[in-house]
Amino acid sequence: MSRAAWLYMGVIVILAAALIAPLHFDARGIHWWIDLSVLRLLFLICDSTPTPLASRQSAWSPSSSATLAAVVLLGPAGAALVGVISVFSLRRRLMLAERLFNGAMYAVSGYAAGQAYVALGGAVGTPGPRDFPAIIWAFAAAAVVHVITNHGLLWGAVRLTRQEGRPRDRSRLESSLPLLLGSDLGYAVLGLLIAALWTVTGYFAAVLVLVPLFVARWAMGQFAEQQQAYSATMEALCQAVETKDFYTRGHSERVSRGSGMIAREIGMRPERADAISYAGMLHDVGKLGVPTKVLQKNGALTEEEYAAIQLHPMRGLEIVREIGFLDEALTGIMHHHERIDGKGYPMGLAGDEIPEFARVIAVADAFDSMTSNRAYRQARGIDEAVSELRKGSGSQFDPALVDAFIAALGRDGWTLPGPAGAPPDGQPATAQDHDDPTAPLQVVESL
Repeated sequence: MSRAAWLYMGVIVILAAALIAPLHFDARGIHWWIDLSVLRLLFLICDSTPTPLASRQSAWSPSSSATLAAVVLLGPAGAALVGVISVFSLRRRLMLAERLFNGAMYAVSGYAAGQAYVALGGAVGTPGPRDFPAIIWAFAAAAVVHVITNHGLLWGAVRLTRQEGRPRDRSRLESSLPLLLGSDLGYAVLGLLIAALWTVTGYFAAVLVLVPLFVARWAMGQFAEQQQAYSATMEALCQAVETKDFYTRGHSERVSRGSGMIAREIGMRPERADAISYAGMLHDVGKLGVPTKVLQKNGALTEEEYAAIQLHPMRGLEIVREIGFLDEALTGIMHHHERIDGKGYPMGLAGDEIPEFARVIAVADAFDSMTSNRAYRQARGIDEAVSELRKGSGSQFDPALVDAFIAALGRDGWTLPGPAGAPPDGQPATAQDHDDPTAPLQVVESL
């Protein structure tokens, strides 16, 4: 972690201590402390068994329901003390600093939610029939404050901790944020249900609510496994392509990353940004339908061989069209070699006729091709590749997307790949330069 991250986490821990220390607990009765203990146990159970999200970079826990129940039953002080129990979470591999930050974060979030609830007239204590529906609005506001505070504090730590990490890692986590927010808001409602059941069942309310909580956890786990299966499918197809075409090792992942950079720069919705990352990863899957001898041929290509290269986007569509979750990504795979001036392939589309996904991938694809080493030439520098993108802006590439990619490069940077392996006989080859806008177009020898 950076120094800024350590400082940030320390400030949050001090803030939590400053909020809790002045509170007076000596006037609380025995029942208050028993209620607190039960809710802390519920929180600890939920917090100790989080469900990994599809991004694999974060996990979801329904523990907010226990904190929000404490807001109603115990007030701001109780909610803060319920949240701080996260320090003792049974999750493994948590450093002491992480435990302290988590406890402080949940304590501050619970306290803020409790204050919002009280400020809006919410009655603290076991609610009765007469308290409804009056407390619903106060509780709803408390739930929103809790989620915003909790995720705001968490996001600050994530950004500072990962500021030197890979942008792709950050993008995966960013894409899971709406799911996290929606989940916490949805399961915060269970906090009010716990409080309402407390009137009838007492402490057994915490046991009853564990059933829907863990059903939800199971459902989220199934969703995460499905998303991970999607990713495994993508990776397997990419490995198959790279095994066949050794010049493009890592190319698919870099194009996926570059496409995601553009998507975020132009403000694509998270689900579309994820889809375009899939499309970027699979854009060359059609090479599986191109003869290996063509992909690895040394020297000029015949007309038939060059035609086979040009057909690889259509081959790609044929290979992956039955993969249902790709949806719009299919258009990016099919048309990523179209040109704005209509001189591309396979259909010669021009301008806005070219799907947005395809126009995005075309920019990322060309940039990575230019900045990748080949056995027969050195990679072009980033500045030179950017210059070439500008030259092709308006003719080969969408000008707005070129500008977006250049802006994203300035923000996220770019990690250049290592040297490529040599062709089998050490001779120059031309087949794999079809992605490079600066490569000679006359690579076809007459039959």
